[in-house]
Order: sequence, then C-alpha cells, then structure tokens
Amino acid sequence: MIYITGDVHGYFGRVRRFSSHIQTSKDDVLIILGDASINYFEDKADLKLKHRLKQTPLTLFCIHGNHEKRPETIDSYREVEFMGARAYQEEAFPNIYFAKDGEVYTINGCKTLVIGGAYSVDKKWRLDASRKWWPDEQPTDEIKQRVEAALAQHAGTIDVVLSHTSPMNARPTEAFLPVIDQSEVDSSTELWLQSIADTLNFKRWYFGHFHINKRFDPYRCLFKDVEVFMEDTIVYATEDDENVLKQMK
Repeated sequence: MIYITGDVHGYFGRVRRFSSHIQTSKDDVLIILGDASINYFEDKADLKLKHRLKQTPLTLFCIHGNHEKRPETIDSYREVEFMGARAYQEEAFPNIYFAKDGEVYTINGCKTLVIGGAYSVDKKWRLDASRKWWPDEQPTDEIKQRVEAALAQHAGTIDVVLSHTSPMNARPTEAFLPVIDQSEVDSSTELWLQSIADTLNFKRWYFGHFHINKRFDPYRCLFKDVEVFMEDTIVYATEDDENVLKQMK
C-alpha cells in the first residue's frame, strides 16, 4: 500500500502509532510531504532518529521541506533508483528515501512529479535563536530548470504532483499565522508553482507545509491525517491520534 501524510518535524510518534494501527510492513510506503526533519540537527540526534525509523515497519519516501538539510548536500547519501526514478538514500538506512526534485516517479501507475522546498516564515526567529536554517530551502534555478524539463519530457502524462508548499491560488489562507506579516513573505515558489498548475492537466496535487488538513479538488493539503494515495481514504485521522494520546496520559 502507498500512504501519504503531511509534515512530521522529527516527531514520528504518530507515524509509529499509525503503523501499529494499520499493521504495516516494509513493503508499505508512507509519503511525507516535506519537513520530515530527519536531517535537521546534523549530529547524533539525526542518527538516533534514523536508527529508530529503521526499525519501523514502513518504507518512508520524503519530499524536501524547509525545515531540513537537502540530502544531496550530505556526504552519506547516494542516488539510487526508486519507483522508476532517482532518489536519495543512505546505505545504513535502506527504508528511508528522499525524492529528487524534478524526478517523475511511477506510484501505483500514476506519473508523479516531485517539487520540494518552501520559504520559512520563521526564518528570522530561527536565526535569532541560533536554530538551523538553510539558504537553499527553496527550489534553485537549476531545480526549476530540471522540473520544467521533466514537464516538457512528460507532456500530458503527469497525473500527480507532490510538493511541500502549494501553488499560489491553492494556499489555505485560513491557516496563515496571524503573527506573520504576509507582505514580508517570499511567495516566489508559490507563484512559480501556480504557473505550472495553470498549464498542467493533472489529476491530484498533494502538499503539506501549512499544518492543516484540507481537501478541495484537485488539491489535498495534508498535515496529521494519513490517506491512501489517490483513493481519498483516510486511514488515520488527526482525531485518532489525539484519542490515542489521551489514552496514553
């Protein structure tokens, strides 16, 4: 089975609870729509998390977010084939994959384009607090060219887009943080994604980033809910996780 969910930010408790609830195996894939934050601290904390995830009966397929270091800039990652395209993997952690932006994966028969990255609205706070932030969090010109080349190569055959942030017109504005001055937010990635959405005939566009679960055709914004890929079947919902946590207290 192929499942899909939103940002995790390094807290994989709900992923493990979902895995236990569904009784998954390593043959099952969970797509994380950015900010898995598996590569966040760049130290032993990341390794400790990866070792725990290695024991989880799931294969993780992560899109690049804006709260994690790009795997292609980490020496331990190598390019491998996954779902008919190129992805990043560490030999020591064979069930954790990161998508390569601009690649087109075949997922359950669907031609699926991946476009990671986003602007961090908490950038100033993170820098002021000496927290991690990476200047290549948004798609570079090189990545944009790779995406556009993939669109040209696969013209008319892209079924699904997986991204971290959304096209401009699909942003769930009700989820905007009231403390953020939106006039200071760099929306260049969202505007570029909108130019793709305006010309691409796709069936579904999944994204995370906004910490909200919202479904409006052909878009799906996911946070804590877990869906079956392309089936709109919610197999683990936010309220399920909240109920489990209450029982654990």
